[in-house]
Amino acid sequence: MLYLVQHAEAKRETEDPARGLTEKGSEDIRKVAAYLGKLDMRTIRIFHSGKTRALETARVLAEYLMPPKGITEADGLAPMDDPEVWQRRILQINEDVVLVGHLPHLEILASLLLGGKKEKGVIDFKMGGILCMKRSEGHWSVAWMMVPEVVA
Repeated sequence: MLYLVQHAEAKRETEDPARGLTEKGSEDIRKVAAYLGKLDMRTIRIFHSGKTRALETARVLAEYLMPPKGITEADGLAPMDDPEVWQRRILQINEDVVLVGHLPHLEILASLLLGGKKEKGVIDFKMGGILCMKRSEGHWSVAWMMVPEVVA
């Protein structure tokens, strides 16, 4: 399985140049992570872009999912990076991983995996939301998607 996560709500740059998570963002990702923990979601590693908002989101997820290989900063996950980099990398990864990143990168990556085209809007990502994708016989499909608003 591949899990794509848009970072949770971040502070405005004028308020916090590093753009850490807002209180709402922290609460939202904690709700989602706690729910995923109850589902016994298994993942081996969480990759993040290195930006503060993605790192903080990844740390909260790691608290609940406890990936054996922890969290790792990875290049190619920034908002304007070429999603084809991760499209190729994913083919070399044979374990369940989480990618914590940004728009438009995540929505274009999802589009590439699902339909082979670099398009926006195929998946309507939400801050702190997670998309679960499944690969079967070389093809990707959406298994499920969860957003903070639906988690009690």
